[in-house]
Amino acid sequence: MAADLVRFEDFELNLPSYQLRRSGRTMKLERIPMEVLFLLVERRGQLVTREEIIEKLWGKDVFLDTDNAINTAIRKIRQVLKDDPEQPRFVQTVTGRGYRFIAQVAEVGVPKIAEAMAVQQKPVPSAGAPGGVGRRWKLIIPAIVAVLALSVGGYFYLTRTPKLTDKDTIVLADFNNTTGDSVFDGTLRQGLAVQLEQSPFLSLISEERIQQVLRLMDKPADARLTPEIAREICERTASAAVLGGSIASLGSQYVLGLRAEDCRTGNVLAEEQVQAARKEDVLNALGQMASKFRTRVGESLITVKKHDTPLAEATTPSLDALKAYSAGWKASFSTGSAAAVPFLKHAIEIDPNFASAYAALGRMYGDIGESLLSAVNTSKAYELRDRASDQEKFFISLPTICRLRAT
Repeated sequence: MAADLVRFEDFELNLPSYQLRRSGRTMKLERIPMEVLFLLVERRGQLVTREEIIEKLWGKDVFLDTDNAINTAIRKIRQVLKDDPEQPRFVQTVTGRGYRFIAQVAEVGVPKIAEAMAVQQKPVPSAGAPGGVGRRWKLIIPAIVAVLALSVGGYFYLTRTPKLTDKDTIVLADFNNTTGDSVFDGTLRQGLAVQLEQSPFLSLISEERIQQVLRLMDKPADARLTPEIAREICERTASAAVLGGSIASLGSQYVLGLRAEDCRTGNVLAEEQVQAARKEDVLNALGQMASKFRTRVGESLITVKKHDTPLAEATTPSLDALKAYSAGWKASFSTGSAAAVPFLKHAIEIDPNFASAYAALGRMYGDIGESLLSAVNTSKAYELRDRASDQEKFFISLPTICRLRAT
């Protein structure tokens, strides 16, 4: 596109903000349909073949049912545009070949992406500017920059081929949280770990191994796993990649991103981005992003579908409970098992059906010699084991089975 903002009829397509609006109202459209719409509008008036869409969005080596994905994307585009496939105003089907965007498009003089990003680096008006413009821009600019970075990276990375194998290991870094909401601190990394550990293809470096390396690096046990620290851990453990996440606010919505980088070269291996309409949707969006990431780096769609328990079912639907659970594990590594107990008890108070929290609490009580409390919580975890991933079910069941054999 010559400009990042284009209009057709009463619709407005904005690439920097990754949004489609109608009469000023944002329309809901998922990532793949949005990417297809961008491509069709960019090539307006021209035939865009299905093969070109596949190569542009997924690359040549793809592990997806692309025909169904394209059909679904076109259907969703037509739904949001209120377009009739029999008498199209926007997307015309060229049977057996592809699609053509046929609406008249008007470009608006909005800077291109690179120029827009450069503009964001200019001095921001002071907080005393009329109407509080300075204050508003100080809040808005970080979100815009985050969205631009994720959009640009995702757009150009879509054609890359998978770079990881089932023999590679990954170091999971902490999420970069620019929302100002501390509930996401530690929580999203914990949730992502649960999602990715379901994969028989991916292998995360364990928290125990990370703690060993942190000691060798003369870092505290509760050190934040910044990209720099995570990269050094990656190199020391001969791992293949560092996986970093981010979350940013965009009005009332949230933008989540994932990026895997080769820890030796810094090359980007894979990238994903999703949006969550509300805070309550963030965990679900995180799970969706993890699933897409797994296929992006080379895992087959078959195993992703087979081992993909939603995060709310594998752990808890509560962000606060998951944060307490994450804090409990962190306290156990930095201070000891006794320090973890209050956090895990709080997680259970928030969500009484949090199976993994009961299992972790049972383990911590066992570590400090509280055998009765350990047994009570381990048994409760076993009762709730269906509310966990397959891997978590194994660890929940093991202590109970061992205890039953001993009696």
